[in-house]
Amino acid sequence: MPGKVPPDELFAHVFERTGEADVDETVLQGPADGEDAAAIDWPGGDLVVSSDPISLAASQVGNLGVHVACNDVAASGADPRWLTVVVLLPDETADLEAITRDLDAAASEVGASIVGGHSEYVDQLERPLVSLTAMGATESFVPTGGAEPGDAVLLTKAAGIEGTAILAADFAEDLEVDPETVDRAGAFLEEISVVPDGRAVREFATAMHDPTEGGVAAGLLEIARASGVRLEIDREAVPVRAETERLCAAAGVDPLRIFGSGALLATVPGEHRDEALEALSSAGIEAATVGTVAEGEPELVLDDEVIGEPVADDLYPLWAAADATE
Repeated sequence: MPGKVPPDELFAHVFERTGEADVDETVLQGPADGEDAAAIDWPGGDLVVSSDPISLAASQVGNLGVHVACNDVAASGADPRWLTVVVLLPDETADLEAITRDLDAAASEVGASIVGGHSEYVDQLERPLVSLTAMGATESFVPTGGAEPGDAVLLTKAAGIEGTAILAADFAEDLEVDPETVDRAGAFLEEISVVPDGRAVREFATAMHDPTEGGVAAGLLEIARASGVRLEIDREAVPVRAETERLCAAAGVDPLRIFGSGALLATVPGEHRDEALEALSSAGIEAATVGTVAEGEPELVLDDEVIGEPVADDLYPLWAAADATE
């Protein structure tokens, strides 16, 4: 099954094999469970660095690549400034012009410069693969693992934004959903960036994280594990758009367990919750309080469900079933 490498394998083979990172005093945050970005001590502040590939998408790989990489930087309290891009193409018929046009437009949208990279043809590939490294600077790095007991848990926009767009693009023909809902859902890809969200809430946040694979449920669990705390979440408080509800019901998937890019999770001290929500509202960003941070085992409590193991994304079995019928 495709997806992220499980934490157990990362602990066994990755986190302890980082060269000189454990003795380099400039490394403020290196590889760790739940952390999507690194932080390096930098003159005048911290340099935040994050890398992400786009391997499953058949279209808009340039647009998605920029936003997914920059979201991790924004969720660490920084403004994305610089990008390097690796573009691997299956053959000469791949649309390099469209990919680079999308890269350019998306980078300009978030205010980042593409400063280098690499491109080549790899005939073993079935579709283009784009991998980006995003870098940004901040005066105060915000980790995934900074949540503290008593914090409020906030979610911007809604659950399952990216996953809803994927359902509309990849599975709509097989679902009993009206065309108008599908069209609105497809437009959710235009809301993938959380750069404005991070900019609005970072001064109040103890932790921030953008939920990607596994959705909001996975993102919440990653905050809990990284912070060593228990997150108590009210499912009814989690915003879910009508389009998401309809498509997920038709596909038999959980809106909280499908790709969640486009939303930002943040924990803020309880006394600053209202200020944080007001800052987001002033920036034109919808947000809701979905739960609290408590002492206890590093786990997610979603109503009566206790989740301590990594959350699998509900879309992967749909892709596997579709491939099996081809």
